[in-house]
Amino acid sequence: MSNIRQLLEKRILVLDGAMGTMLQQYNFSEEDYRGERFKHFPTSVKGNNDLLSITQPDAIAEIHAKYFEVGADIVETNTFSATTIGMADYQMEDLVYELNYNSAKIAKQVADQFTKQNPQKPRFVAGSIGPTNKTASLSPDVNRPEYRATSFEELRIAYKAQIEALIDGGVDLLLVETVFDTLNAKAALFAIEEVKEERNINIPIMVSGTITDASGRTLSGQTVEAFLTSIAHVPLLSVGFNCALGAQQLKPYLQRLSHATTFFTSAHPNAGLPNAFGEYDETPQQTQQFIEPYLQDGLVNIIGGCCGTTPEHIKAIAEVAEKYQPRDCFK
Repeated sequence: MSNIRQLLEKRILVLDGAMGTMLQQYNFSEEDYRGERFKHFPTSVKGNNDLLSITQPDAIAEIHAKYFEVGADIVETNTFSATTIGMADYQMEDLVYELNYNSAKIAKQVADQFTKQNPQKPRFVAGSIGPTNKTASLSPDVNRPEYRATSFEELRIAYKAQIEALIDGGVDLLLVETVFDTLNAKAALFAIEEVKEERNINIPIMVSGTITDASGRTLSGQTVEAFLTSIAHVPLLSVGFNCALGAQQLKPYLQRLSHATTFFTSAHPNAGLPNAFGEYDETPQQTQQFIEPYLQDGLVNIIGGCCGTTPEHIKAIAEVAEKYQPRDCFK
């Protein structure tokens, strides 16, 4: 398989767009989410998008294919919440291995088809490792600042189970993404290093944090530089930002990150900021306009989209990315 590091030195690679935004277009009902297998499951499962890798695999494969068709080099597995912690909301902790394994297999099969069609443009699968819905650094109870809903050890165990299944399913790299609490990410990275050592493998790792607002900090209070320092001991493929902000709002933080690291850098911003209904109005052309300065200024090596982005957005991004050289990590 092509070495992704060598490719990143030659050109800007394109990451896919949102999975959730695309799944909304299918308008799946509770019955669709359940499929035949979970027909009599005791709790509601509608909204458990990761489950669709088992009950609606064709839809997941179709979404991956749509992103590859418009020029994506890397797609993310449908596993954003597929840890025991995330699945506890649906009483589906027992499915974690199957969810991750199936999601990885689906994405890898589609990627292999596209690589076979055009070996000059190899396609890759990133195992998506989300932040979970619990934080190790902050208390969810304002009256008990010392309280934690989870621990580093609980997170490490949960992430390890996810990581093993993603690797078994055939992912090419691992993406620890939407990091709002760096302690959660450190647990994921610790688990990855553990699995790498146990299996004697070396799988590339991407980390993508989330700057939550105009303060320029993550939810757990870290600046761009502090976030980078917290994870820089791990041999990463890339570090970057995604979610929360649109491309326009994200640029100053990406500039700071780009100047502070010799890792490859990535960005997959939202399609602008959500409107009053929580929807994203930024058009593919607008997204392209806002992302072009990243490329002109040599800020990124990997570029894609997060919430609100569709294959049309990724097509516009891929078209403009072709015109520019990748960021020089040692400048």
